[in-house]
Amino acid sequence: MSKNAVYCIAQEHTQAEVIVNSLKDAGFSNNDISVLFPDKTGTRDFAHEQNTKMPEGAATGGVAGMGTGAVLGWLVGIGSLAIPGVGPFIAAGPIMAALGGAAIGGAAGGIVGGLVGMGIPELEAKQYDDKVRNGNILISVHTESSDQVKVVKEIFERANAQDIKSTSEAHAPT
Repeated sequence: MSKNAVYCIAQEHTQAEVIVNSLKDAGFSNNDISVLFPDKTGTRDFAHEQNTKMPEGAATGGVAGMGTGAVLGWLVGIGSLAIPGVGPFIAAGPIMAALGGAAIGGAAGGIVGGLVGMGIPELEAKQYDDKVRNGNILISVHTESSDQVKVVKEIFERANAQDIKSTSEAHAPT
């Protein structure tokens, strides 16, 4: 059984919440779903409680969802992190650790490096980086089978997500 990841871009927080809720309803674990978006004015609507989630110092504050953001609050390790030269972002799921390492290392192009580290091809990682920096939301789901890949893609398509792609995680570092 090979592991795969399926990615998409959501244009709005409400669209991202619909996608995450649909993934949850389809039985995907909160450990398998990652979300990344810029921490701009208005994203504090997702914030309820401030505390550090990463002792390494890459995280500038944690976020627990309430109200509209409760669906995203269900995700593991949601928090705010500052990537040097890039700015503040809200991240949740496995992507938090990948980007946290990039932030700690002060890596230039930290988002691209983190995404490549998760198994996304560099060209696609650069495209996702540009879209996220422009206010879109990246959603990633780790899957265990081709049937799960199909289910995730259908959920993304029903929600009118953009740039839906999948990749094998066999080459991604653990």
